[in-house]
Amino acid sequence: MHKTKTLTGLLRMLPVTMLLMVGVMAAKAQSIVIPIESKQNAMVLQVGPDKYLDMVYFGNKLPDKNEYNSIAKAYRLNGKTEGYNSAYTSSGNRNLLEPAISVTHADGNKSLDLKYVSHSVTKINDDISLVSITLKDSVYDFGVILNYQTYYNENVTEQWSVIEHHEKHDVVLNKYASANLYLQAGSYWLKHYHGDWAKEMRPEEEQLNHGIKTLDSKLGTRADLFQPPVFMVSLNKPAAEDNGEVLYGNLEWSGNYRIDLEVDPSNNLRLIAGINNYAADYVLKPGVEFTTPKFVYTLSANGKGEASRNLQSWARKYKIVDGEGPRLTLLNNWESTYFNFNENRLAGILKDTKTLGVDLFLLDDGWFGNKYPRNDDRQGLGDWQSNKDKLPDGVAFLTKAASDNGVKFGIWVEPEMVNPKSELYEKHPDWVVKQPQRPEYYMRNQLVLDLTNPKVQDFVFGIVDNLFTKNPALAYIKWDCNSVIYNAHSAYEKNQSNFYTDYVFGLYKVLARLRAKYPKVPMMLCSGGGGRVDYGALQYFTEYWPSDNTEPMERIFIQWEYSYFYPALASSNHVTDWGKEPIKFRTDVAMTGKLGFDIVVSKLKPDELAFCQQAVKTYKEYSEAIWHGNQYRLQDPQDNDVASIMYVDSSKNSAIMFNYLVNNRYATGSKLPIRLKGLQPDRMYTVSEVNLYPGNRSTIVNAVYSGQFLMTVGINPDVRESRTSVLIAVNGAK
Repeated sequence: MHKTKTLTGLLRMLPVTMLLMVGVMAAKAQSIVIPIESKQNAMVLQVGPDKYLDMVYFGNKLPDKNEYNSIAKAYRLNGKTEGYNSAYTSSGNRNLLEPAISVTHADGNKSLDLKYVSHSVTKINDDISLVSITLKDSVYDFGVILNYQTYYNENVTEQWSVIEHHEKHDVVLNKYASANLYLQAGSYWLKHYHGDWAKEMRPEEEQLNHGIKTLDSKLGTRADLFQPPVFMVSLNKPAAEDNGEVLYGNLEWSGNYRIDLEVDPSNNLRLIAGINNYAADYVLKPGVEFTTPKFVYTLSANGKGEASRNLQSWARKYKIVDGEGPRLTLLNNWESTYFNFNENRLAGILKDTKTLGVDLFLLDDGWFGNKYPRNDDRQGLGDWQSNKDKLPDGVAFLTKAASDNGVKFGIWVEPEMVNPKSELYEKHPDWVVKQPQRPEYYMRNQLVLDLTNPKVQDFVFGIVDNLFTKNPALAYIKWDCNSVIYNAHSAYEKNQSNFYTDYVFGLYKVLARLRAKYPKVPMMLCSGGGGRVDYGALQYFTEYWPSDNTEPMERIFIQWEYSYFYPALASSNHVTDWGKEPIKFRTDVAMTGKLGFDIVVSKLKPDELAFCQQAVKTYKEYSEAIWHGNQYRLQDPQDNDVASIMYVDSSKNSAIMFNYLVNNRYATGSKLPIRLKGLQPDRMYTVSEVNLYPGNRSTIVNAVYSGQFLMTVGINPDVRESRTSVLIAVNGAK
């Protein structure tokens, strides 16, 4: 995001309670040490006599801050690494490794040599502090501010850069990363993810060797389709759930990204993350700031579980909309009706919503378009007027019918997209992303609207705003995005190389406007499944849709991997008819997040309906632990016959444990007790099975155990072929 403010002006605008300017001192001091600390960790930056800013340490923090002065010498980093450990590596100078920033100056010169000028420390509140470091080139009027915003109690840091110049003419940013980290260990193990539609979050882990491993996306929109911008790096050995040193990283960006991991000649790891510079040289005018997206990371010395809880806690407090608030259970009509519905059919489903006991009815795709009625996915997208045949009384009829039935109403939109067969396309072909002299190429029979164009931004904002204006009782939005960008070209953008980046800036402008007007209305971030799950987008949404694949066995694995980086309350998990597992298994899997249903309630057998109704009540009873508690992964489905995960509320008084059979071979199941986590050792807990199917009796005897016993010995949930999903409640004994 870019604004016409100066770098100095940015510093003056900070909510400073403590401001330290040390630029003048730099010329006299031998070195300046800048520690950036959280509760457990410290990142140490150092400025040497040559004014270069280096990263000399990232690990457990030291009790005595004065000892940070000795770190560079201990690691022999004084000039011995030839700039390998630069805090923000530039190109065209003495650097021979992958740069974080590369530019072409107004005179065509491609060199950049950034040196330290000053830094400030801003105490925003008791938890958050911001270190801003100003770097400038000694020849060109070109500068960068590096920002490190640390969340002390969560051990989380967001890092980004602000780039500005005052050269006579435009400068081209050839690469413009958000962060440049330097890690020191004996070996490095990268866990990252790949996938496709309905195959999201497939994990791979490999040792990083010398050279560069790049994770990236070039899809424009729905950028996470093949690879999400999340990863973890274990130091010295692959981290386990409760031991090992591991760094989690996540780029807060909803477009093309690039993450470089380079093991340098000194056997240390250089990590550079930011916007992908593929086909995206950015033309920057004099005096205009370019602010890169934030790169968020956390370092844990106690394994993957602690790193997850760090990020989850941070996200609930500071990033996801209403992250410390409640969530709505819902019934969606998509898999029960698809495009085939009318007012009477929807009125019946609204009654089923109340019968089921959930909070909201969500109307999915197919409610709009008249000249080109939206009866399938081949037409109508972009024409956001209610279809007169399906909804003669409009959306207002449904909001009133929902209210009359004692439930809320939500609706699906896909405002960034257009079908070529639509009134919008006929009226505004110049609003569409396409090459003017090449054949159009479609994904799901649609194209992308050009959000670099302010008129298109106003149109997209108006789609949602008009729905709320005309229907004040509207309580939920499902925002979809089903197409990537082919044949990238903007009829509006003067510099085509700015397009990919400015598209995302345009999207964020629209979402920021909506959130300013409707700050807490629940909105689901959907993108053909998990095509856009990142904290750049999630700062405007209450939840995300992990995958269109709702087959419960598949969802165990998909939801498990997402849980490393995102809190449970943000994961929209729906019970559907995908797969052959019984309704209990499907519901139990969906309960480890934000519960919803996408089934034909009227076709449920009496016992199935009774179970679902009771399951909703059970879910609400333990929702505080699931939504806002601490998550503990007990047995990984990748390595065990039984997957097990639990959620413990903040008071450690109530917990719920989910157990699933993930191997259908003969006589598989839980053979031994599973150790619980996160309880108070000296507290007594009542253990019982919940969410039983009507007519079934539990094989778990209600009993009272100490937290120490449950975490040392554990409990066997008795998962087997006839008990494929088992929920165990753990409550403080009275």
